Amino acid sequence: MSWATRTSPIRVGDRIAYAKRFLQSIGCHIGGMASARGHVIAIEALDEAILARIDWDTPGFPDRVNVKNLSLVKNGMVMEHD
Repeated sequence: MSWATRTSPIRVGDRIAYAKRFLQSIGCHIGGMASARGHVIAIEALDEAILARIDWDTPGFPDRVNVKNLSLVKNGMVMEHD
């Protein structure tokens, strides 16, 4: 397991959502992507990127997402990180 994978703020089993800054950067800060929630089922390294494999609550979203584009969900609140 690489250093980047071990130090990722997103871990297997975490409940996640798309990060607010990512959604704003692609112009999707409202609607389906903004309300999407899922669970991380695996973490994978792809060159320099760390990808989370996600089991989404709603179908139709990519099953692998860069962890930089995700935020943790705790107690129903999206926790932003840098």
